[in-house]
Amino acid sequence: MQNSKEFPVNRRALLKLIGTTAGSGMMYETMVAMGYAGTSDFNEPIKLSGDVKGASVLVLGAGLAGMTAAYELRRAGYKVQILEYNDRPGGRNWSLYGGDTYTELGGVTQHIEFDKGLYFNPGPWRIPYHHRGLLHYCKQFNVALESFNMVNYNAYVHSTRAFGGKPKRHREIAGDFDGYVGELLAKATSQDKLNGAITKDEKDGLLQILRFWGALDKNYEYKKSEMASNMRGFATDPGGGLAPLAVDSDPIPMQDLFKSGMWFSVIAGKIYEFQTPLFQPVGGMGMIGKAFGQQLTGAIKYNCKVTDIKQDEKGVTATYIDSKKGGVPQTAHADWCVCTIPATVLSQISMNVKGPMRTAINSLSYDAAYKVGLEFKRRFWEDDDGIYGGITYTDQPISNISYPSTDYHRKGGGVLLGGYIFSDSPTTYEFEALSPKDQIKAALDQGAKIHPQYPKEYKSGVGISWHRVPWTLGCSGRWTDENRAKNYNNMCAIDGRIVLAGEHVSRLPAWQEGAILSALDAIGRLHKRVLSA
Repeated sequence: MQNSKEFPVNRRALLKLIGTTAGSGMMYETMVAMGYAGTSDFNEPIKLSGDVKGASVLVLGAGLAGMTAAYELRRAGYKVQILEYNDRPGGRNWSLYGGDTYTELGGVTQHIEFDKGLYFNPGPWRIPYHHRGLLHYCKQFNVALESFNMVNYNAYVHSTRAFGGKPKRHREIAGDFDGYVGELLAKATSQDKLNGAITKDEKDGLLQILRFWGALDKNYEYKKSEMASNMRGFATDPGGGLAPLAVDSDPIPMQDLFKSGMWFSVIAGKIYEFQTPLFQPVGGMGMIGKAFGQQLTGAIKYNCKVTDIKQDEKGVTATYIDSKKGGVPQTAHADWCVCTIPATVLSQISMNVKGPMRTAINSLSYDAAYKVGLEFKRRFWEDDDGIYGGITYTDQPISNISYPSTDYHRKGGGVLLGGYIFSDSPTTYEFEALSPKDQIKAALDQGAKIHPQYPKEYKSGVGISWHRVPWTLGCSGRWTDENRAKNYNNMCAIDGRIVLAGEHVSRLPAWQEGAILSALDAIGRLHKRVLSA
C-alpha cells in the first residue's frame, strides 16, 4: 500500500481529481454540490396579517416565484394582476406534449410529435424531499406526485476512454469502488496507519465494518466471491430447479477502475439535493404550473412582453406589447411591484431603480444548459436492458440519459431525457449552439454507443438550448462567491416600490424551491413596507 501522502483528501485535491477523470463539467457540478447547494428553510405557510386597505400589486412573470407571490398576496387582501410573456403559467416549470409547438430565439419552431400520454420536461424534472415549500403547494393544490428514480444500480456508467468504450452497470462500478476503498482502508487500519486516530477497540470494530461494507474476505481483500457478487451482480444469476448454479463475477482490476474516471457516478445519489426520495408530478412537471394558474384564474394576463417599468411616488407602471402579435403598447399600473423577470431579460428592460439594484441585475450571468428529449417506438431499456428509471452517466457531451420513472411496461414507446448538462465548460456551449435538429442527431449518435437500439427505435425528438429560450435567455442565475458578496443583498433589497424575486434571488439557484422561498421572503418584506407606508 502507498503511504497516505499519495492519497490526498482535501477539497482542492478532490476537485482536481474529479476534473481530471470526469471532466470540467462534472467538477463544476461537484463544486456546486459541495459548496453552494443550500437547504430549504421553509417551515410553515406565510401569514400576511394586517389591513392592506385595498393596496394593489403588479406581478411581472407567472413562473413559480410570481405565482407564489400573487397567490399569497391575494389571500392577504391585495388586488393582484400578473403579466406573463407566455400563453401559459409556469415559466421554466414546463412540460412539452404531443401537439405542442415551441419557437426559440431566432425563430426556429419545433413541433412536438410525441404519442398521447408522453411528455418531456425541458426545465426542472425532480423534486427533493426536503424542498418543503414546493411540496407544500403541491399538497395544497392537489398536484399528484410519484417517485422519481434517481439512482438505478442496473443503469449504465460509460466512458469513451475506458474498457474499449463499453458501458458498465452502475452496480459493478459502485460495488468495486466500495470494495477496493474498503480493502485499502482495512490495510491501513491493520498496519496501524491510523494509530492516534482510533483506539484498539475502534480498530477492531472498523475492520468488521469494512469487511461487510466492502464485501472483503477473511484477509480483508476484495476479490471474486459470493459476497462481492451480491454487491456487483453475478456472472450467472441464481436459478430455480435444475438451473445452473450461480456463477460469481470478476471485479474490475483496481488500477483499471481508478484510472477509468467512471467512479464519479457513485457519488451522485449521495449528494444532498439528490438523496432519495425524490418526486415528480404525475403527467409532467408542468402540472404544478397549471395548478398554480388555476388558483389565479382571472389574475394572469398572458402574451405580455414587458418593455418598460417605471415607478414614482404613486405606484408602478409596466408597459408591454403582445408577445406574439406585437401591436400598440399597453400599460398596467399598481401601487407596488414584484418583478420575477430573469435578470438576463430584465437587464435589457428600462426600469428606474437606483444604481445598486441595476448593477446587481447587470452583474448576474446565467448558466448554459441544454436538454434533448428522445421518443422511441418501444421501451427497449426495460425490455432488453432491464432498466426501470434512473440515470446512465457518460463522459460524452450528452452527459447522461434519464429513463422514465413511470408507466413501466407501457405498451408502445416512451420518452428518454437523451442529454442534459449545465456548466460553463466549452463543450456545453458548443452543444448548446447546435440547432435542435443537430442536437437530436448528436444525442442519437452518442446514445447509440450505450444503447445500440437507438437508430432502429427512434421516432421523434426535441432539443432545448436555454440561452435561446426567449423568456429566460439562460438556465438559471450563476452567482460566484465574489459577486454574491458584492451584489446579492442589493438584488434582494426593496427599491422604492419594486422588489425582485425568483430562483436567481435565492441561495438555491436553479431550483424551484429557490424561486418559492425568494417570493415568500420578498412579499413578507414588501408587506411590512406597505403596512408602514
